[in-house]
Amino acid sequence: MSGKKKGSKPNRYVAIIQRIFDDHYVAGITEFEFERVEAGAVAADLGITLPSNVGDIFYSFRYRYELPDAIKSTAAPGLEWIIEGAGVARYRFKQVKLSRIVPREDLVTVKIPDATPEIIGVNALGDEQGLLAKVRYNRLIDIFLGIAAYSLQNHLRTTVKGLGQIEIDEIYVGVNSNGQQYVIPVQAKGGKDKHGSTQTEQDMRCCVEKFPDLICRAVSVQFMEDSRIAMFELIVEDDEIKVVREKHYRLVPSSEILSTDLDIYARME
Repeated sequence: MSGKKKGSKPNRYVAIIQRIFDDHYVAGITEFEFERVEAGAVAADLGITLPSNVGDIFYSFRYRYELPDAIKSTAAPGLEWIIEGAGVARYRFKQVKLSRIVPREDLVTVKIPDATPEIIGVNALGDEQGLLAKVRYNRLIDIFLGIAAYSLQNHLRTTVKGLGQIEIDEIYVGVNSNGQQYVIPVQAKGGKDKHGSTQTEQDMRCCVEKFPDLICRAVSVQFMEDSRIAMFELIVEDDEIKVVREKHYRLVPSSEILSTDLDIYARME
């Protein structure tokens, strides 16, 4: 059923978000706000048991799951509905430009000596946290951006003015050879997850508010097939997500990095 990903979310999430949308939507409008407490009234009216974590309904549709087809079909051509924070316990349905960032298939995959501790590699799950661990232990943020970067905190939960509570998968700080300092919000995606403008924009707004003296460089990392890791530096321009740079890496034993590989890398930018 539409509105779910991998069939893992119960239909009550779909029913609640659809009813909230229907209660506010008028043909032709491109955005409207609603409050978290509305979920309780909707659940009671529909005879649905409200989840103990009400915010998970909106979090799921903001970052992990597709909105129902009945909602998506009301978007204007070339646009899509997103849900973004609009303050404490408030959200906003908004139409933005349709954007899909997927790894290119024509890029060279760079082999990197795998520095992941064996115990981590054996036990790391193939999800976002496992991906973040591999990125951290192999200093892929440093390699990708060409700076010295240090993990400051993962699962950073904080509030941002005008957005309410947000969560950043992991946040780094870094410095380059000229002494310029950076803050790097990192979002991790599974193999089939989509990069959306919502999370990138909120990550950047958080960094501007919390780290005003540091240059913000938003990064997204994603598992690909064949144990590859795609890395993107992203910006949001006119509500549309844009790629500044993209690289693909594969973590391998040093013995698998051949002289022919090194010759190719020497001729790359």
